[in-house]
Parts: sequence; structure tokens; C-alpha cells
Amino acid sequence: MPRPDGPFPDFVSDLPPVPFWPRSRFGHNLARRTGTVQLMEDLGEAMTTGRGELLMMGGGNPGHIPEIQALWRQRMTELLADAPAFDAMLGDYDQPAGHPGFRAAVADLLQRTFGWPLTAKNIAVTNGGQTAFFFLFNRFAGDFDDGSHRRILLPLVPEYIGYADQAVGADLFTARRPAIELIGDHSFKYHIDFDRLALTDDIAAIAISRPTNPSSNVLTGPEIDRLSALARERGVPLLIDNAYGVPFPGVIFEDAAPVWEPHIILSLSLSKLGLPGTRTGIVVAREDIIEELSAINAITSLANNNIGQALTRPLMESGDILRISRDLIRPFYRAKADFALDCLHRSLPADLPWRVHRAEGAFFLWLWCEHLPIPTRELYQRLKARKTLIIPGESFFYGLDTADWPHSHECLRLSHTQSEDTVRRGIAILAEEIARAYGEG
Repeated sequence: MPRPDGPFPDFVSDLPPVPFWPRSRFGHNLARRTGTVQLMEDLGEAMTTGRGELLMMGGGNPGHIPEIQALWRQRMTELLADAPAFDAMLGDYDQPAGHPGFRAAVADLLQRTFGWPLTAKNIAVTNGGQTAFFFLFNRFAGDFDDGSHRRILLPLVPEYIGYADQAVGADLFTARRPAIELIGDHSFKYHIDFDRLALTDDIAAIAISRPTNPSSNVLTGPEIDRLSALARERGVPLLIDNAYGVPFPGVIFEDAAPVWEPHIILSLSLSKLGLPGTRTGIVVAREDIIEELSAINAITSLANNNIGQALTRPLMESGDILRISRDLIRPFYRAKADFALDCLHRSLPADLPWRVHRAEGAFFLWLWCEHLPIPTRELYQRLKARKTLIIPGESFFYGLDTADWPHSHECLRLSHTQSEDTVRRGIAILAEEIARAYGEG
């Protein structure tokens, strides 16, 4: 149909107004502005239009490790030289649970390394770890046909901001405050407070990340063992998000062995190997759970992204993925964390009541400014005005009432994956604003 004469804007203005379309509960929960939305918008701005202007100290984008980037370019060159493999990677739908060869390679790697009794039937691929947990949380918790409502227990918060708004319904999480161990003058560490844990009858699953995003906390072996025993005794799964952990990508600075048993669902990811753009999550679980995830994949997205699986499969088969995690990725981020910690201690006045969580893994430092006169959300706005982006901590304390817990309004997350110049300048500006806030109080 030809467009009427006259300028296009006049034509549009003559149309009747479009009414607001009511949102379902699903739409309301997932279309709101949340901490996750703010984080990804800021990250996108910093990585595109703001590159070189914004000091991105808040996002979780992996650092650019030259040797790792060269490896992925080499693998892509090899795929380009193999026309059938390249054409299949881009031109064919994969099975809903992932490529059988990739799944077998992951299962064999974990069986060889840890002795876990796994086959390809215990492995599912999803479009990123975030998607895996969206599926898992809503599969185990929410409203049930018998009229009951079940929830996910977070045994320790702060916990990953990306979980917070994944509920299809409402009231998906219940959380517990941690025990806080003070270390020296300016450090601390979170521990699970098992005296507060209390698994009520409405608990459908226990969920943790290890290392924990945002705090870099690594739950100890005894803590994991106690959680695993509790889950087994209560007949609920223990969900472990291992996006930063061992065996890959290995961004963990403590001696921490991974665990898996039939009542544990373990999530791995390719993102922190330097492949966030491939959106490849890996779930290790009982065969029946893998079959369910395969069905959910088929219904929601037909199939998964093929590229990450094709790039990394030979490294899984050879075991080289373990070597590069140990020898390249872990030392890179350990040095990044040490540099950022040094900048904090040099920049923040020693007489102010600040503490940083012990750096045990992942990409972040977690700063606690005790008795900070302003909420960290306001500190975030002040820093953003100075083109420095951090993540205020309030959004990480979900699943419990924090009104009477000042700690939940006194923390913030800093990323240390950017260049040393960005980290140095960003922390210097942060220190100025923190000192200013205390001065105002």
C-alpha cells in the first residue's frame, strides 16, 4: 500500500493513540528495570559508545588476555579451513541438549579429572549460564498444582545479581545473612551461618555460586560438605554455579575442589574463558534433569549456539582447557586482583572504616564502607557523574528483609578486569568520593 502524500511524521501523528497493553505476571517480573538491567546497560555503554571515556569498574566482562584471544583466533582459523565443520557450525540446528560430541567431551574430561561417573547423558548445553539458572529456578520453585509455593534457599547473601529477577511468578527466593569474619584492619570474609540456615518445608532447592559473584568469596570445603549433606537429607538439589571456578576457567585463588553427586546440579560456562559472546552454559546433572533441560531448550529456543561448542571441543578432548585455565587464566586474574587491592590500600584513607572482602576468585573486589553516611546507590550516581561506573551493593541482598541490616547498604562491587590505568584512575576517583561522603557525615 503506498504511503499517503506528505511528510511521514504527519502521517504517524494522524494515527490513533496506541493504548497501554497490560502485562502478565511474567511480563511484569521480567520487563522491569532491575539491577541486572542497569548493569548490562552500563556495561554496553562502556564497551561501545563510552569506550575510552567511561571508567568501567562495575561490569563482569572478561579481561582480554592476549594468549587466550590468539587461541580463539587460531581455533576459528582451523574451523574456517574445515569447510564441512564450519558450514555445520553456522548452518545447522544442533540437538536441544547440545552437540553429542561436545557433551561427550565434557563428560569424559570430568570423569578423567575427578572420577565422576558421567556420560554425555549427564551434560546439557544452554544459551549461557544465566539461561540455565532461569530454567532451573523456575523448574524447582514457584507455584505447584497442589496449591503449595516453594522457594530457592540462598544460604548466604550477597549473591549473584543475575538471579534476583528470574522468577516467572513471585517470591522465588529466601536468603540468610552470613557470619562475617573480620581480618586485620581492612579485610573480612563471609561464612555460612549454619545456626541461621533452618531449611523450612517450602525449600525446593539450595543455590550458591562458587566463587561468589559479587564478593569473590569461596565457600570452604567443609561448608560445601555440610550444604551437600543437608540437601541430600532433605531430598532437594544443591545448585552450584561454577562460572568462575575449577576445572575451567579456574578463576579461583584458593585450594577448592569441585564436587558433584546425583543430588547436585553443577553449572559451568565458557564466558569467563574469554567467550561471553558465544553464550554457552554447561549443566552437569542426573539424566532426568538433562532430559528436562533439553525439552525446555527445544520449547524456548529450538537449539543452542553452536560456536562455543565447536571452538572448545578439541580442548575438552585433549584436556588443554585445564592447562590454559591453570597457566594463563588464573595467573592473569590473580595479578589483576592483587593490583586492584594495592590501589585500594594506597588510595583509601587508613583511618576510615572500610574493609575489602578477601580476594578468593572471580573478577571483583567487594568493598564494605561501614557506617557510610549515604547509600551506595547514591555513591553510584556520584561516581557515574564523574564517568566512573561501579555496582551499588543493595541489589545483591535479595530474598530477605534488610531494613535493619546496615551492612546491606554499605557495600559495592568493583571489577578489576580492565587495564591498570582504568583501575588506578577509577579507584582514585572512588576513594575521593568515599572520603567526601564520610566528610559529609
